[in-house]
Amino acid sequence: MPDPDVISQALARNLKRLRTERGHTLDALSARSGVSRGMIVQIEQVRTNPSVGIVVRLADALGVSIARLLDYDDTSVVKIVAADQAVPLWSSPIGGRGVLLNGTEAPGPLELWQWDMLPGDSHTSDAHPAGTVELARVDQGELTLLLDGREHTVPAGSTASYEAAHPHGYRNDGTEPLRFTLVVSVPPPAR
Repeated sequence: MPDPDVISQALARNLKRLRTERGHTLDALSARSGVSRGMIVQIEQVRTNPSVGIVVRLADALGVSIARLLDYDDTSVVKIVAADQAVPLWSSPIGGRGVLLNGTEAPGPLELWQWDMLPGDSHTSDAHPAGTVELARVDQGELTLLLDGREHTVPAGSTASYEAAHPHGYRNDGTEPLRFTLVVSVPPPAR
């Protein structure tokens, strides 16, 4: 796990750089993201650790993946994830393995997530930009997917796809741990 201070500094640096590159004032980014101007200032000055929801809204408003916004390795155009920084997703008896990769920006932000939720855990997400889609593959347990005020049960071995331009959430209503892999595809920003 990278040092939280390194991540906070990277977020501050990347947020300010991307905001400036796109020609957004603090007020303009606030209006686009729904995040207060004061919070953006605090983030850019490394005076706060924002919630995941705030980081998602800022990334969406800037048209980048969360991975790019939190990227702390600005020394290369090639992002190399060290073994101790990657999260294993799969392994085989003969030594193969799959790891969690961050994301890419082409044609729009694309993110790969691994979620582990204990019984009773839940997470809600604000609506993403129109055209955003998610794929949730349940590896263990049973996911209760909340979308448009409805609950959808996604059992182990199943994959759900849905538009994420509406508030949505994930919940573990079961008695065993839940593990699912989530892909988030955000359309490229309008020019």
